[in-house]
Amino acid sequence: MSRFPVLAAAVLLALAPAAAVAQGVEVSALAAPDAFSVPGRSTGLPATLWQGASVDTLGRVLPLLAAKPVSPAAAALGRRVLATGAPGPRGVGADGGLTAARAEALSALGDPKAASEILLRAPGRDRSAELSRAAAESALLAGDDARACATEEALTVGREEVYWLRLRAYCQAIAGQTAQAQLTFDLAQTAARDAVFGRLMSAKLAGAGSPGAPSLRNGLDLALSRNLGLDLTAAKPAPAVAAALAGAEPAEPAWTIPEGDSDTLTAARLIAGAQAVPTDLLQRLLDAAAKADAKTRTRSEGAALLVAALAGDDSPDLRGRLAALATPEGKTPVGRNLALDAAARGKLMGEAAMLSLWTAAEAGAAGPGVADRARIIRALREVGLDADARAFAVEGLLALK
Repeated sequence: MSRFPVLAAAVLLALAPAAAVAQGVEVSALAAPDAFSVPGRSTGLPATLWQGASVDTLGRVLPLLAAKPVSPAAAALGRRVLATGAPGPRGVGADGGLTAARAEALSALGDPKAASEILLRAPGRDRSAELSRAAAESALLAGDDARACATEEALTVGREEVYWLRLRAYCQAIAGQTAQAQLTFDLAQTAARDAVFGRLMSAKLAGAGSPGAPSLRNGLDLALSRNLGLDLTAAKPAPAVAAALAGAEPAEPAWTIPEGDSDTLTAARLIAGAQAVPTDLLQRLLDAAAKADAKTRTRSEGAALLVAALAGDDSPDLRGRLAALATPEGKTPVGRNLALDAAARGKLMGEAAMLSLWTAAEAGAAGPGVADRARIIRALREVGLDADARAFAVEGLLALK
């Protein structure tokens, strides 16, 4: 047998690995996690949640949600969208400040566990003072002083900021390093005097005397007050502290609907049960609004508007009857209303949610008025957030006076 076929086969075998490499699977680098891609928990919302959303809107709304109380329907909406792990809008990147603001908002809205999960998995925590502060506060709210102190020790930037001086003083004090804690405390008070922190920390360092009333402005105040054995029920907690003290898993809003057979209460029961409101019931609400006297017009028109916003019936008859109602525009600026309408038309779920939450945060714990609420309900329904649209509707119907 000729040796050439054997040599040819050997050459082919030798070249095979190189050919396999040349024709191998294409490898592409995975996108780095951004400020919204890490999930806090499973929510069932799609990966396209933040598609088309405005980074500017996110940057404005998240701090509001961390600082202001909102209604139960708004809190549930905020928890759902902010706990979702989905790629952020174009250009958001791995912004430590936005990640921190997202986690802080989640804590204030009643889901500190989701916030903690996001912060634990966020990259570059030691290189971002904002992200580290959110992580430290999350740990303090959870009663995990050791994790908060470890976060402070690992931080490589911004260590001279007053928050870190205060936390360092606390960590040194609970570690029994009284002299170092006193020095750090003095530096913190020189940088920015805080009467409440000063009173509590002085009592901790002295180890005697009355520290006075507890303070629940933030996680560090909570940790100090708790460490001093103070009665935490004697102070009004900030939203994030209240959520941490409640300790319960976040739940969907539960509505107590009074007994009665009025059309408004019947509509509320149907909506709360995820049932459609019959056309004849909506027509009766519109009839009542048309016939209402000055004393009952606000309630009657409010009920008709809220149910109509959820019903999605855009027939000429309904439009004509709605146009005849006299309820004025709400408090939301016209530009935000235009943006919300545009988000609803474009099916931009995250954008519509955040614009709705912006209005809800400015309205406070009682929630938006009828006009603003009706616009929110319609927008949430159009982008597919049906459960949240129903929650805003029921909440609004039960609030009518």
